[in-house]
Amino acid sequence: MVTNTQLNRLREMLAPILETNEFYQQKLSEVGITKPNDIRTLSDYQQLPFTTKDELSADQVSQPPYGTNLTFPLDQYTCIHQTSGTTGSPLRWLDTRESWDWWGKCWRDIYACAGVTSADRLLIAFSFGPFIGFWSAYHGAQQLGALSIANGGLTSEQRIRAIISNDVTVVVCTPTYALRLAEVAEQNGIDLSKESKVKVTVHAGEPGASLPATKQRIEDRWGARAYDHAGATEVGAWGVMCRPQAGVHLNEDEFICEVIDTDTGQLSDEGELVITNLGRIGMPVIRYRTGDYVKLKSTQCECGSKHHILDGGVIGRIDDAIIIRGLNVYPATIENIILKFPDVKEFAVRVYRTETLDELEIQIETTNSNPNDTATAVTSALRDTLGLRTIVKVVRLGSLPRFELKSRRFTDERNL
Repeated sequence: MVTNTQLNRLREMLAPILETNEFYQQKLSEVGITKPNDIRTLSDYQQLPFTTKDELSADQVSQPPYGTNLTFPLDQYTCIHQTSGTTGSPLRWLDTRESWDWWGKCWRDIYACAGVTSADRLLIAFSFGPFIGFWSAYHGAQQLGALSIANGGLTSEQRIRAIISNDVTVVVCTPTYALRLAEVAEQNGIDLSKESKVKVTVHAGEPGASLPATKQRIEDRWGARAYDHAGATEVGAWGVMCRPQAGVHLNEDEFICEVIDTDTGQLSDEGELVITNLGRIGMPVIRYRTGDYVKLKSTQCECGSKHHILDGGVIGRIDDAIIIRGLNVYPATIENIILKFPDVKEFAVRVYRTETLDELEIQIETTNSNPNDTATAVTSALRDTLGLRTIVKVVRLGSLPRFELKSRRFTDERNL
């Protein structure tokens, strides 16, 4: 999956990194890489060691506050963000003006694939706190020349009013929050599919927009086409969904991407995504183990792009897989099953252990006048798809938590 063009860009990037970046100077010298021309072939590239989040976190702990993965003096960095901290302590990440503009360029690619132009009006539904989230989406919209509506401090109801009063045509948010906004609109007697001019929604932060059931629910509520995107604070905006929506393209113009078997570390069609970014010299990642579980499609996309496609986008986080009675179950799989039932408004999942067995309990809110019918149908669907017996309980409408960024519907009480 590595081209000569990518290797040329990697060598250009390595010139300053090997000169001044202490983290990668040490890491690469341990495998005999001391100058850019030491990497000439795919085989050379695959000798480079993986980088892990644990390494980067340990580096920042031992050399606070930003660690040693810095290629330039601090006065050349203009942006700082941090990871959400959902899988450990937050990582702080710095960008120079050049690398932040590169982030924006990657988002322009995302917008182009979704048909978003400078004529559109965008509402990026996000708090604009330290988590990088959709800051880069905003920067990309500025580069595109599209109008972005300020909404960082607004409530969900105020955001809906802003979408309608400003004739917003594109909404950018997590899949969970798209459904939450639609729910709030319904509660206020607003039909977004009829009363807004939104034609495109763009989503990231969790797998939902590539899950058929979640994607369909978003499109039905909004009367718009939903596009998935994938990225990470420490990596960049690496995933793009095109108009045919046959999966999520790897942006191989800006990233070297590999899929490896999680046990052997060898190349595979299904496993963990490993990424090297090619436009972030100031604080790079080289062969970074993203923790995202993905599956490559064997066919090319009808859009004409030669870039590889991930079937179903990011299937899930490897460390989020729930092992129940010996079976690996991804939260996204459960979500896709449950949200196929249109009367299910929200759900939550508990995993706990009795004296002899692991139990999977799912709480659902339903608008069905015979809620036990829905509970029975959900139980059957989960059993048929997962091969697991589950406990499905109906709870009062509005009693389960709602989320404005990433959902937190899954609780594994075995680890508490």
